[in-house]
Amino acid sequence: MGAIIHFGTDGWRARLDGDFTEENVIRVADAAGAMWSESYPYATVYIGYDTRPDAVRFARLAAQVISAHGLVAKLADRPTPAPAVSWAVSRDDRACGALIVTGSHLPLDYLGIKLRVADGGGGTTDFYEELEDAVEPDATMARGPVQMTDVLDDYLQDMQGLVDAEAIRDARLSVVCDPMYGSARGTLATVLRRLGVEVHEIHEAEDPDWLEFRPEPVEPWVDECEHEVVERGAWAGIVVDGDADRLGAVDERGRYVSPHKILALVLGHLVRDRGAEGRVVLNISSSTLARRVARALGCRITIKPNGFKHIYEEMLKGDVLLGGEGAGGIGIPAHILERDAMFCGLLLVELMAVTGRKLGELVDDLEGQFGPLCYGQRDLRLEPEVIESLRNVLPGLNPPEVAGREPKTVSHMDGLRLEFEDESWLLLRPGGTEPVVRVYAEAATVERRDELLDAGCDIARGEI
Repeated sequence: MGAIIHFGTDGWRARLDGDFTEENVIRVADAAGAMWSESYPYATVYIGYDTRPDAVRFARLAAQVISAHGLVAKLADRPTPAPAVSWAVSRDDRACGALIVTGSHLPLDYLGIKLRVADGGGGTTDFYEELEDAVEPDATMARGPVQMTDVLDDYLQDMQGLVDAEAIRDARLSVVCDPMYGSARGTLATVLRRLGVEVHEIHEAEDPDWLEFRPEPVEPWVDECEHEVVERGAWAGIVVDGDADRLGAVDERGRYVSPHKILALVLGHLVRDRGAEGRVVLNISSSTLARRVARALGCRITIKPNGFKHIYEEMLKGDVLLGGEGAGGIGIPAHILERDAMFCGLLLVELMAVTGRKLGELVDDLEGQFGPLCYGQRDLRLEPEVIESLRNVLPGLNPPEVAGREPKTVSHMDGLRLEFEDESWLLLRPGGTEPVVRVYAEAATVERRDELLDAGCDIARGEI
């Protein structure tokens, strides 16, 4: 009997010395192939992978299993960013979906599988429930032929045409690109160079340190990018995670710019400079800053549980301008129905070009208009029985006071979210696939944020 396969908010992932085995990859690919072949006989499925050791081997195996269901399995001819795979599926009328082998932002001793459906999006909750039910207990021996394909070049060309090339060339910008040794290496840098940007790329090739590196665009993993931006006098640093669906940045003074501020800047640019309009869909863990900016721009706001699949479900309804999650994923459905860190990085560059302002100046303007906000997250590892007990009590939990203040609103949409009179807030969420409780908080000061985080950890431990 094989291991239980459960798809969380961002696919299935496991340790290479644990459940991420050939047998389990075959079982997931077999389930996906069976579902797709029943609904779309003889259709095309794209298979992508990142730069991690063995990712291409697992991807080829998955492609062979999918092909055995009578589907046309097209395997990427090189490591390819997840957004490029989504784009390829969405532009191919014969395609019914994609499978991507990637560890994303996790340490290199992890690998995972992400699925995409016919429109390039990540699929709905119903899709993943059906997929889990379709996973067989044993691995099939069936294999089929695989075609090699380039899914990258056309995507890069298309993305280049979506920004104001003349404005970017005239601005004479310099940028540091950091693909974090991931599948975006050489890609965003290539597009920017074609647009006349002076680019210095780091972490673009393996070196002795890369196996100890975590490809997540947050501190401390962006420290080298911070140093390079200052050292080279660049306007900004653009940082993308291992499969290029999460974005971080560094300003000209070497300060880390969080995904929340990037989302706010990109949203303002789309509305003010590009004349776009529509709803803004945010996960419940997203910053108050995004809500403030959306309200100021006259955009309707929809709040959903954590996980981009909930944002994708809203995109299917139409009239969505932008969807963003607290972890750094930003999706613009006019481009693809998924997150794309490289495209949003290009929009940041375009914003600097059309305004003539460096990234730090834009962030200062943003904070001057909407106020300072300090965001934080802690992942609290607890015994499974403690987490299960918390999961049972959270739906009815309504504390009268937390960290010395009375909550103004209480939400049980996804865990427990408490908001206070000054728009500071606290969120507790038991992990879906890991033995952790995720505690988030945001406030106007670091001190107040940390008070809320401490109180949230106490609640999670059952001490309050």
